[in-house]
Amino acid sequence: MYRFLLTPRWWGINVFAVLAIPFCIFMGSWQLSRFEDRVDSHQQQEDRSARAKAAAARPLASLLPVDQITSGRQASARGHYDPGHQLLVPDRSLKGEHGDRQGFYVLNLLRTDSGKALPVVRGWLPGDAGAKADTAKVPAPPKGQVTVTGALQASENQGTDGVQAGGGLPRGQLGMISAASLVNIVPYEVYDGWITLTDVQAPLRAVPPAAAEGSGLDLKAFQNLGYTGEWFVFAGFVVFMWFRLFRRESEAARDAALGILPEE
Repeated sequence: MYRFLLTPRWWGINVFAVLAIPFCIFMGSWQLSRFEDRVDSHQQQEDRSARAKAAAARPLASLLPVDQITSGRQASARGHYDPGHQLLVPDRSLKGEHGDRQGFYVLNLLRTDSGKALPVVRGWLPGDAGAKADTAKVPAPPKGQVTVTGALQASENQGTDGVQAGGGLPRGQLGMISAASLVNIVPYEVYDGWITLTDVQAPLRAVPPAAAEGSGLDLKAFQNLGYTGEWFVFAGFVVFMWFRLFRRESEAARDAALGILPEE
């Protein structure tokens, strides 16, 4: 009654099922491992951030280039602020007691002793970076030689939250904190990284460091989890369709053996 399993058609169905089911299980397991890796990386990053807050600041040069290990570490640099290139980074939110509030970062360039400039986010203010009433509250940067200490951050990219990569911003505003964005604004070299100060001048508020890219439970991590479910569903669907076809063929073979022919 099951001789139909030896037909070329069923050979093809069986080969497809035998290959598709392990493949779907393998892909689902791989996506699940990617999600677990991101969970572990997220926990490691939180542990590193906690240790970084308690650790003593290290010279900037010893922490470059910025990676998942050095991101969030306390860095120190010495130099003087360039008063002619203060920039505002608009449309940046900061969590508060009453949820996220919209405002802007205040960024200044610290001309270090090495000659390169370090972008320093001195803090955050609520309001509109294009409104004079809000920008008038920005305190002037300290004068003379200063030593700054803050959490080291990697240069932003187009996928960073709050970034405005399209340009078209008014003079004095910056959409993305990166050396590539600053190279056409300032006449000197800029470090590929920036720091956010821990101790800020009033009324500025400190900007907390962000997790290193690829180390947090972001949308990509939950996409991996979603893909895991999809691959396992595909494996189950292949099994379901194989049994459905097998049952239909076996019932047809049994009917034919009993002399029951399908109606035309």
